[in-house]
Amino acid sequence: MSDTPSPATPASNGSRGSADTPFRVAALQMVSTPDRERNLADADRLIAEAVRQGARLVLLPEYFCFMGHKDSDKLAVREAYGDGPIQRFLADAAKRHGVWIIGGTLPLKAPEETRVLNTTLVFDPSGAERARYDKIHLFSFEKGAESFDEARTIRPGAEVRTFDAPFGRVGLSVCYDLRFPELYRRMGDCALMVVPSAFTYTTGRAHWETLLRARAVENQCYVLAAAQGGQHENGRRTWGHSMLIDPWGEIVDVRDENPGAVIGDIDLERIAAVRASLPAWRHRVLDCP
Repeated sequence: MSDTPSPATPASNGSRGSADTPFRVAALQMVSTPDRERNLADADRLIAEAVRQGARLVLLPEYFCFMGHKDSDKLAVREAYGDGPIQRFLADAAKRHGVWIIGGTLPLKAPEETRVLNTTLVFDPSGAERARYDKIHLFSFEKGAESFDEARTIRPGAEVRTFDAPFGRVGLSVCYDLRFPELYRRMGDCALMVVPSAFTYTTGRAHWETLLRARAVENQCYVLAAAQGGQHENGRRTWGHSMLIDPWGEIVDVRDENPGAVIGDIDLERIAAVRASLPAWRHRVLDCP
């Protein structure tokens, strides 16, 4: 017999919406290039594909709009907050398709001329911006020929951000944030947490699925992760494996490599059943600082 909880009477726990009407979401996987316009065209095609499959909220991956040959190349496509071709694309796509769009990340201007903010922007079906999150934790990794230090070209954010979707609260995070569970605790009671990413092949193979499933189990909510996944023109290889995970830690849908969409439903009855069967949310003792 499976120990997976069966549906129960929905608990409140901040998960708003009708429990008998699951809300379909999609994570888009891409292999972005140094060509911004080509990336935006690819993203638009994938958004349309997800909408055809019934998605009402679409998550794009980190750097969906641009992956240059070197880290500093992103400075050439950075935008002032509030206007620019990438921001206009996201707002227009949300309105044109009538869906929520969480825009992976794009480079916004920072006070320093040599750095950018790695920013997630959220647009509702009318094309209005509803939330902004600047990536807090900056990736650094040294192993053999692989060397990364995001702090050289990215200014870290400082604020935890969530927004209210029709089905409940959504927590925003980006890639390397995934390794810091205290961030997700500070989001509060979410129905969904999202993780747009560009995990390296090395770190993704080792830790990606484990970390995503841990965040879902810890917070007893859905986790939706949109990744870069494949061999890029700049020589970098990303892990992919975009996925949707349910509150019990089970993978609802996953895509290993190459562009495409991961599709699944946010089911509030599922959240309620898990929390009723194993009430870890009610058993918490220590507050997150």
